[in-house]
Amino acid sequence: MSIEETTSRAGAEAGEQAGPEGAGRRGGRGTGRPARGERLNPVRELSRAMILSVLRDKGTIFFLLIFPILFLLLFGTLFKSDGTAHIKVAQVGRVQVLDSLTASQREQLARAATVTRVSSESAALKKVRKGDYDALVEQDGGTVVLRYSAADSVKGASARATLNAVLEQANLAATGTPATYTLKASQVEDRSVKPIQYLTPGLMGWAIASSAVFSTALTLVTLRRKKILQRMRLSPIRAWEVVAARISMTMLMALTQTALFLLVATLPYFGLRLTGDWWLVVPLVMCGTLSLMSLGLLIGSVTRTEESAGGLAQLLVLPMSFLSGSFFSLDGAPQWVRAVSYMMPLRYLVKGSEAVLSRGGGIAEALPTMGGMLAFTAVVTALTLRFFRWNDV
Repeated sequence: MSIEETTSRAGAEAGEQAGPEGAGRRGGRGTGRPARGERLNPVRELSRAMILSVLRDKGTIFFLLIFPILFLLLFGTLFKSDGTAHIKVAQVGRVQVLDSLTASQREQLARAATVTRVSSESAALKKVRKGDYDALVEQDGGTVVLRYSAADSVKGASARATLNAVLEQANLAATGTPATYTLKASQVEDRSVKPIQYLTPGLMGWAIASSAVFSTALTLVTLRRKKILQRMRLSPIRAWEVVAARISMTMLMALTQTALFLLVATLPYFGLRLTGDWWLVVPLVMCGTLSLMSLGLLIGSVTRTEESAGGLAQLLVLPMSFLSGSFFSLDGAPQWVRAVSYMMPLRYLVKGSEAVLSRGGGIAEALPTMGGMLAFTAVVTALTLRFFRWNDV
């Protein structure tokens, strides 16, 4: 049974029980229906109908619940190691600063780079261009020359930093003068922090955004196109009851997604470490779901077919996911990109969830984020009322 049929049936049953005469005719012992004066709860019945329609659709279950978890498993496995990138360096000829390293220094260098001696400079350069080596190093008099490819800026930066560290040690040993100041560096997070603690909020936000926007937009268009909204308008069911039922179903789906993400991410293999106020992710997800649902309602109000609603939702959700930091950090993005991301509710859901799940944030960080998402919901909902239609006429 489709969502249109179950929703229509629930609305009809609720309407049948609305009037006292109908209640009197259908009420009574042994009928299994409410007695006189009672009325079915439309919100509960509509929510039940919508939930059943989702549970009966195996494709919906896969794309809303299982597919996002597969992404978490994939990214969590690929980025399970939180170490720095290990580089491969080709050494052409004699490089005094490398050849004169002690055994302990070579062991320390091997943790960051693998240095391979090669005889042909041209062959080594070809391999650097192809990516077989990350850099090539050779010595020209008193100058150490490093060549690397611009194809991987991260590996190039690692090669420069590694060679600079070796040169600084060699220069210090050559002068015989001890350094006046020394640097002791350490990371502010616990050393057991793993990439999964930053992947989980982003992928979870993307999954919630996809289900909230797509399902809301497509459902609204389908109900309007099949004249179910028009029949609901003529029935005793109020408009706010229909909206409340849809919100209840979407909230339940979002919280289920959240529970599954946290359950998988906290497995020992991935090692997600929850902070003391991790439970704040629940109200954050609820506020984020409302803001994303408002976008779905707006899309469903301005489109007429399921195809156009799905296309517009895809056009909105996919760029929003990238620009909100769901898949990668925006720290290195241009300023205008970061400015645009502040207008997107998914950014606040991702950043708020990351704060309470992995950065030790509390109510002080969660409240402004929830307030921003609720304000966004109010603005978009007001805009939706301007375009909302009960039918296609």
